[in-house]
Amino acid sequence: MATSLPATLRTLAVVQAGGAGSRMEVLTQERAKPAMPVAGTHRLIDFPLSVLVASNISDVWVSVQFQSGTLDTYLAGGRPWDLDRTRGGFRRLTPEQGSGSPDEDGFSQGNADGLFRIRDDIRAFAPDVLLVLSADHLFNVDLRPVISRHLDRGAECTLLTAEVGVQEATHQVVVSAGADGRVRAVRPKPSSTDIGTVASEIVLYDPDVLIEALDRLHAQLQADGADTGLGDFAEHLLPALVGRGQVYAEPLPGYWKDLGRPEAYLQAHRDLLAGRVDVFSHADRPIRSGTTEGPAAWFGDEAEVRDAMVAPRSRVRGSVRRSVLGPGVEVQAGAVVEDSVLLGDTVVEAGAIIRTAIVDTGVRVGRGARVGDAPAGTRLTDEAITLIGQDCTIRRGAVVPAGARLDPGATADQT
Repeated sequence: MATSLPATLRTLAVVQAGGAGSRMEVLTQERAKPAMPVAGTHRLIDFPLSVLVASNISDVWVSVQFQSGTLDTYLAGGRPWDLDRTRGGFRRLTPEQGSGSPDEDGFSQGNADGLFRIRDDIRAFAPDVLLVLSADHLFNVDLRPVISRHLDRGAECTLLTAEVGVQEATHQVVVSAGADGRVRAVRPKPSSTDIGTVASEIVLYDPDVLIEALDRLHAQLQADGADTGLGDFAEHLLPALVGRGQVYAEPLPGYWKDLGRPEAYLQAHRDLLAGRVDVFSHADRPIRSGTTEGPAAWFGDEAEVRDAMVAPRSRVRGSVRRSVLGPGVEVQAGAVVEDSVLLGDTVVEAGAIIRTAIVDTGVRVGRGARVGDAPAGTRLTDEAITLIGQDCTIRRGAVVPAGARLDPGATADQT
């Protein structure tokens, strides 16, 4: 039975949909990272918004800074998640000029800095609980019992944590907690660690404590110019709150993965095809998305499709193995797509081969071309994955080697 929360509880959620997703390289040069397609028919932004709606949280603010136009049409004012309301509901936060001192104007320099810049808005809303979520992650969780335990503990901050391999943990914020769940230390992106417990970037705050801490840190840091110096939440904010002794770790059940790097993005799709991802398996909290229009995928007599997901409007005559095809992908006869993700509206001409690659939308891979190759070892790395930007053209017979990057709109000629 789902946990019920008091009807009078005021909960505000802020989804930090971020700045430039530089770690995804050519795939986010011309797109906000939360707009990245996932699983053929979804976008990264779908997961936090769907989780919030399923948890009966309707006051949701979404902060987008980089390439916001690539996400706004999809967000549609919150309509796909029933957040388009007359009172409350969806609100899009935009960088502002002339709203305060130089270090409060314009683009934020990290997620803690971003919270500092909207602290007056948070104060005016006067929530009992503030939820802050990233839009980079694949997950599905009922937040109501988490909120209930946060309140029962009198916590000033609650971190939802996930368990990952120690190598993956070096890319995250490592969390050390006691048997009672109280957080003792946080380490952002350590060079090495023997702990695989990491912050999932789903955080609950006592709003009054948060705002007081942000103001105090801002005064202490005395940063110059347009930067508050607060940076990301694990740099100054979390250590300051941990020092107060009322920060708790809450294990996040089920699958979680940060899809902010090519290796993690492709691995998540491998996990999806292998049945290790449970995020779409909860009938009581479905992952909603903007509608993918068009007829169902079509497969010719000669098509070979194994361990694959194929979105609507796609047409397959060739071979698709251990791959995910987004909407409107055409794989012609004799072509092979293997261990790859094609985001959509791409043509793979006859005899072309794509292996261990992420191919953006609007790409044409010419007849007999070769894109990427299978990695030499068993461990997937960013360097082993070939990335093809939007609207690229790969000419007939061209070879794009494993690990190569093609900028959006580039052309690869035969060599």
